[in-house]
Amino acid sequence: MITLRILARGAAIAGVALSSSVAAHAANLSGAGATFPYPIYSDWAKAYQEKTGTGLNYQAIGSGGGIKQIEARTVTFGASDKPLDGAELKKNTLVQFPTVMGGIVPVVHIDGVKPGEMVLDGPTLAKIYEGKITKWNDPEITKLNPGLKLPDAAIAVVYRSDGSGTTFNFTTYLADVLPEWNDNVGVSTSVEWPAGIGAKGNAGVAANVQQTGNSIGYVEYAYALQNHLTYTDMINKAGKKVAPEASAFAAAAENADWSSQPGFGVILANQPGDKTWPMTAATFILMHSDAKDGAASKEALKFFDWAYANGDEMAAKLDYIPMPDKVVAQIKKEWSQIQADGKPVWSMSN
Repeated sequence: MITLRILARGAAIAGVALSSSVAAHAANLSGAGATFPYPIYSDWAKAYQEKTGTGLNYQAIGSGGGIKQIEARTVTFGASDKPLDGAELKKNTLVQFPTVMGGIVPVVHIDGVKPGEMVLDGPTLAKIYEGKITKWNDPEITKLNPGLKLPDAAIAVVYRSDGSGTTFNFTTYLADVLPEWNDNVGVSTSVEWPAGIGAKGNAGVAANVQQTGNSIGYVEYAYALQNHLTYTDMINKAGKKVAPEASAFAAAAENADWSSQPGFGVILANQPGDKTWPMTAATFILMHSDAKDGAASKEALKFFDWAYANGDEMAAKLDYIPMPDKVVAQIKKEWSQIQADGKPVWSMSN
């Protein structure tokens, strides 16, 4: 029996998203990790279960938790928005591959401000999270937003409290646009934030911003849409104002050399280009190359093979960017590294 229970940790999408039981395969699929891709993994899993009867249990507990669980072999696959480097992959006998790309967006809760009405640039955003810009009518913010009425109110900063690939990509961007960020805060899945309050997961940040006046947070774009949050536009590396949308996320990824890093671990933060969204990121799956349960690993790869072939439209509806076909072909070749009893669990004929 395989039970499909996609779990989301956080107030905005807490609880069981879908549950059913079917007698299908001997292997019980399970995954855990990043909340960034939860909306699309949920949609894929529902469609896949309807098509094949095969279920999946995915716990959206954050990238740090996903890495720990796959290293401990308590799940069939882990999910992380922070790509592991070659040394980490080798040490833990892991194969890594990206599934989709998306955008991280600032979200605010300010009376009278609608989605896309406010614009921020990287240095200003960094100073807010450093605790150096503390009011919404600060001159650096009002200079970017002439004509927009902003309150003389303290900024309530919301950040991720859990180990998070979203935080890794967000802090990577802030360090790139404000050199002092590295010395004062640093880049990691979890940092010592100088200001604000923490919330667990993209869902937790979204819920906290939604409930707190004069707040700001950072979430994956799908969470902003699903929770009707007010997102800001950004000034990108080229000095152009851009809105968070699929074309802007795609522009950030179009020149990425996916073969340049082990496990396709490309960082897409602050890429050049007039139309580029500056906080774009890929999300990754981690599986053991020396699988203990070959049947489960094979079923997981069948799920991702189906998603690459059939999931692009669902991804696009949530403003995720599917992986290019040529990259998918490279990914499937890498799947031959995943073996059980010395034999690949996947072949191109599957």
